Amino acid sequence: MEKEIVFGILILAIGLFAWGKLRYDLVAIICLLLLVITGLIPPEESFSGFSHPAVITVAMILIVSHGLSMSGLIEWIARWMMEKELSFILQLAVLCTMVSMASAFMNNVGALAMTIPLVIHLAKKNGQSPSSYLMPIAFASLLGGMITLIGTPPNIIISTFRAEHSGEEFSMFSFAPVGLSLTLIGLLFIILVGWRLVPKRTPQGEDKGKFNVDDYITEVCIVENSKLKDEPRSKIHEFTKGNIQVLNTIRNEQLIYAPSRKFIFKEKDIITIQGDPSDIKEFIDESKTELVGKEKGKAKTKESEEISLVEAVVMENSRVIGRTASNMNMSFRYGINLLAISRSNQKIRKRIDHVPFRVGDVLLVQGESDKIDEALERMGCLPLADRGINLGQPKKILLALSIFGLSLILIISGLLQVQIAFTLAALLIILFKVIPLRDIYTSIDWPVIILLGALLPLGTALETSGGAAWLAEKILVLKDSLPPWFILGMVLVITMFLSDIINNAATVVLMAPIALSIAAGMGVNSDPFLMAVAVGGSCAFLTPIGHQGNALVMGPGGYAFTDYLRLGAPLEILIVLIGTPLIMFFWPL
Repeated sequence: MEKEIVFGILILAIGLFAWGKLRYDLVAIICLLLLVITGLIPPEESFSGFSHPAVITVAMILIVSHGLSMSGLIEWIARWMMEKELSFILQLAVLCTMVSMASAFMNNVGALAMTIPLVIHLAKKNGQSPSSYLMPIAFASLLGGMITLIGTPPNIIISTFRAEHSGEEFSMFSFAPVGLSLTLIGLLFIILVGWRLVPKRTPQGEDKGKFNVDDYITEVCIVENSKLKDEPRSKIHEFTKGNIQVLNTIRNEQLIYAPSRKFIFKEKDIITIQGDPSDIKEFIDESKTELVGKEKGKAKTKESEEISLVEAVVMENSRVIGRTASNMNMSFRYGINLLAISRSNQKIRKRIDHVPFRVGDVLLVQGESDKIDEALERMGCLPLADRGINLGQPKKILLALSIFGLSLILIISGLLQVQIAFTLAALLIILFKVIPLRDIYTSIDWPVIILLGALLPLGTALETSGGAAWLAEKILVLKDSLPPWFILGMVLVITMFLSDIINNAATVVLMAPIALSIAAGMGVNSDPFLMAVAVGGSCAFLTPIGHQGNALVMGPGGYAFTDYLRLGAPLEILIVLIGTPLIMFFWPL
């Protein structure tokens, strides 16, 4: 009966992951509670996954990789690129190589995020569509993660499964023979052929873009009989079914920027509002306010250079994910106004205050020029406009690289385990102020940490209940009629498919016990099967939901959901055709 219960929880987990309406960390917690309630895991061991070496290692690596990105190393390389007149192919080659190599040693989403503003600037400078760059570098970051143990969480998870199975972990560069070979082949394909398969999209914010708000900003005056007189700003939406944003209020020739929801309007106040023309007309009619004039987006009491319109993309660890501008009181808390949202290259204007933010959403926000960058940083959003390149300090670059190099030496020499070495590195990065103290916790992708800590017991239950062995038996029915390399390729393909629709770390946690059982049933070395799971878990190229990096470039690149198939499908086929013999060559059965 235990086996059936585990399968039920497993199917539920995959279904909820694929459904996408619940955050994956919440799905993992639900599965953990079900395992405890059904008695498959003793209550005293229910949270043992959070002390698992894989969880600690991932958390510490995220801090260290944030330190590397904050040091300015990537921006230093970017400055070199900006000074050179390179062809598009060479630019793409440098960008893809830079991101993939950075992703081998740091969080791949972090490496990708630092590159996005540079890519958009290069695209505008060269008259290219950003879509020609962004998907290729996103895929390059996934490829680069396959090279080392710390390149991606799936590799760390696979290493811990090997340690539990055979008593020995994979070393730092055990993944390199297969991972580096596939990365080079994948990069060559992307640079020479793949980018041509990506459609040239016009993202939000281009000259022809849908984020042109000049024609939607108007000033209205509160008159004696206005229904808004002596009412709070929160009542503004009672006068229209559409979406109206209050940008600022002028009272006695003094500007009150981004008034809070409790702000009380008075007679003779002049309100600058933004919205669709039909919504503005309805608002004026219903609220009994009077039209003052249309200033084409320029408030008459503020110079245009003091107020900025900025596009920003919601990052994977942003604190605004799942929240709305309304319920977090965005104007008051951050001092910026939300004007529009772009999601999957579709503009959202209606009731945007009540639209929950998602990873990859492109937000059009308005704020005071000297404060907007800080506000976006606090929100966990990445500005997309060309706002200059932060070159960092050479001292910080050298310091970050030295600390990182020290941790690698300690691991390779066997003096310290991976989780201890990177905990030491994280501590040194904090003590030497490579990153601000406030960034320690924001640099950790907590949903991934919770996912791993809560889901690792499910992987254990799948193994101890006999569920993994049962699934392996069903696959091993084919072993007499099919060669071993075909079964290895099947494991790779199944893992790839799952990683395209659910979180890749979750995929590896679920597939590793099955791969070990298949190897045991065939009486062969388990390492090639674990490597197949690791490679498959890193190759989520078919959808924007398979990996945070794919979602991150969707808005800035203006991609449609199906655009990922055009480059992702041939790339995954190439990885399977070349990866299977490569795994068998470097890790014989």
